[in-house]
Amino acid sequence: MNKKRSRLAWTLSATAIVAPCVAVIPTEAATMPFTDIKNSGSEGELYKAVRELYSEGIVFGTTSTTFSPYENLTRGEAAYFLAEALKFDTTNVENPGFNDVPTSHKYYGHIAALAANGIIQKGTNYSPNHSMKRSQMAKILTLGFNLQQATTLSAPFTDFTEDVETNRYMQTLLNYGITEGTSSTTFSPYMDIRRGQMALFLYRTLQKNDNDLYIISVE
Repeated sequence: MNKKRSRLAWTLSATAIVAPCVAVIPTEAATMPFTDIKNSGSEGELYKAVRELYSEGIVFGTTSTTFSPYENLTRGEAAYFLAEALKFDTTNVENPGFNDVPTSHKYYGHIAALAANGIIQKGTNYSPNHSMKRSQMAKILTLGFNLQQATTLSAPFTDFTEDVETNRYMQTLLNYGITEGTSSTTFSPYMDIRRGQMALFLYRTLQKNDNDLYIISVE
């Protein structure tokens, strides 16, 4: 399978005023307070991702010394991580009107910021305590970072949903090399995302943002 690399200029709409390039991953070593991730073996990249994102205030632990990388990521936590990565204003925000996200909610500002920028849809409820799914993660990352959406589906996954739009979000992340399938034939769109996985996806996306984004695609 031949791969091709194409250059995508980082462009943002006027209604989505974000500056991902502001969230630069620091070059010097950052402090890692979490003891439940090893800086070796299969957790090596995860360790670096969490360490750097934590130093930027993008992610937080479940305690002062644990990150709980294999714990399910809630939709509220996902909103916090993404809004902080995109450097959104989470204070001066319009109330999106979610019944289950009052202004006193700890993630209110981050959820409202995503809604204001069209990354999540306004509705009756946001369900901040529910787990974030892999397909939902693909959508918010694609829209949040204004990634060039896939126009064709080339992944060999048999479990892509019937929703073509959702499929394209998942294919987009595959094209950018941000994530991969759970097996050679499955993407598992309804599988819960773990806290560590979201940190990895954010870290990889920010790493690719060196004024330009690169697509690794078979389209």
